[in-house]
Amino acid sequence: MNTMSIETPSSALRAPSPAKRCGGRLTVSAFSRFFHREKVAEGRMRDRKLRALLNLLSIICIIGAITLLGKSCWITLKAEVAQVLLHRAFTQSIASGESVKPWRWADTWPVAEVRIPRIGAEAIVLNGATSEALAFGPTWLPDTPKPGERGTTVIAAHRDTHFVFLKDVAVNDEITLTSTDGLTFHYRVTNMRVANWNTSRIDRYAKGHHLVLSTCYPFDAITHGNQRYIVEAEMEK
Repeated sequence: MNTMSIETPSSALRAPSPAKRCGGRLTVSAFSRFFHREKVAEGRMRDRKLRALLNLLSIICIIGAITLLGKSCWITLKAEVAQVLLHRAFTQSIASGESVKPWRWADTWPVAEVRIPRIGAEAIVLNGATSEALAFGPTWLPDTPKPGERGTTVIAAHRDTHFVFLKDVAVNDEITLTSTDGLTFHYRVTNMRVANWNTSRIDRYAKGHHLVLSTCYPFDAITHGNQRYIVEAEMEK
């Protein structure tokens, strides 16, 4: 007996697609969820990158702050230790009558000691305004008269270490200057002013006996500038 086969179209055997069952709404919804997940993922990635950048900047700022603090502490410590050695060399200079270097490789030596009794400030003054000398103490400018001589003796130092006390000096304060020959000269503060370094109007050949203590200005600045804070004093008769 012949078996009769009935061919059924394949399209009739397949179940209708979800898109056809739902009129295409399921497909659109799937794409919407996909794009939403992509946007959320991109947003999270941006947030992670931003947090990473902020963390990096924070670390850089912290390292910079620690570096500046360490540098500041090192400068202050070096200045204080140096003054101990300078005091010893100054005492030896007075006793021997000869210039004594504070350490063997130094390119400078003590020439005087400056004191301001009212504020308890004191420092050993070095010869020559070289970068090394200025790193360890106030310096006497050799093109001006020696301490105690006629004219205007000029002593300069950094504002953040050895001459930081100049901001506390007042008119009529006494300043004593002791030279390596053991003589002490007494000055009285007459004026404080601010001027550009190239228009300071300091007259080293002025009549009488004058003293100028000078440092950079402003005191709280962290960069070099052209201004100088000048303390002027006259020798007492």
